Amino acid sequence: MAEISAGLRKALTGISGILVTPFDANDNIEPGKLDPIIERAIAAKVDILVANGNTSEFYSLQAHEAERMMQAVVEKVAGRAPVLNGVGRSVGEACALARASRKAGVDAIMVHQPPDPFAAPRGVLEYIRRVADAADGLPLMLYLRNDALGIDNIVKLTEIPGVAGVKWATPAPLKLAQAIRSAAPEIVWVCGLAEVWAPSMYAVGAQGFTSGLINVWPARSVAILEALRAGQYQEAMRLIGEIEEFEAIRAEELNGTNVTGVKAALQLLGNDCGPTRAPAAWPLTTSQQERMKTMLKSVGVI
Repeated sequence: MAEISAGLRKALTGISGILVTPFDANDNIEPGKLDPIIERAIAAKVDILVANGNTSEFYSLQAHEAERMMQAVVEKVAGRAPVLNGVGRSVGEACALARASRKAGVDAIMVHQPPDPFAAPRGVLEYIRRVADAADGLPLMLYLRNDALGIDNIVKLTEIPGVAGVKWATPAPLKLAQAIRSAAPEIVWVCGLAEVWAPSMYAVGAQGFTSGLINVWPARSVAILEALRAGQYQEAMRLIGEIEEFEAIRAEELNGTNVTGVKAALQLLGNDCGPTRAPAAWPLTTSQQERMKTMLKSVGVI
């Protein structure tokens, strides 16, 4: 387990805001378009900001683009909130970005679960060990999107020196509860499936959640977390109900509109961050776009 500061530990139990990656008309990254998003998130008191997460289209980025986006986020946040940087893909790429993360001054790294179709559980353990070594003291949050590794192996992952916690992004709260019971109490467990799943996972011991909504409406994400912390589950569900259409649109087309929905909403806010990259869908269909516009108008965001 990693030695992490009390401040970082508290932030990890809050909202991890996954930032989009803006592109210009020529399909080049354009970090400057993040400025209003970051300012909104910090003003709303989002606990921690994340570069190179899935909402950041991490798997569409080249290595040099991912590194530049990380650097830009650190520069723009300027110490006003902790910054996590996502690392992953091949073990060599993950280690290189972990080393760059330390050099850039991020507070921790989030390790994407290897998407390799032939990833063996013991191979994933070795993968995380090598990334932890490359991080050289930076705390690691593991991003778990598939629990097929089994609870025993997931717990072994949390025992690797450097690992501080797990972002649990598989819709299996009972397995999450079992993992929490089986792991050391110092491990931080976070709902990795955003606001909609936060109440279920919070109820079994997760703390906080990841969010793509913070790019558009960070105050709503913060209000949901505050309701959960106060034990006001009905209020949390009411607040979530008002953004249900936003998340429903993102889940369509095999989740291929996940980031598309966020970027479409940003365009409607006048904060155009460009299109998504293939293989994500772009743009929203006419029907999806109208539903998104209606939803944002109904809650007063636009």
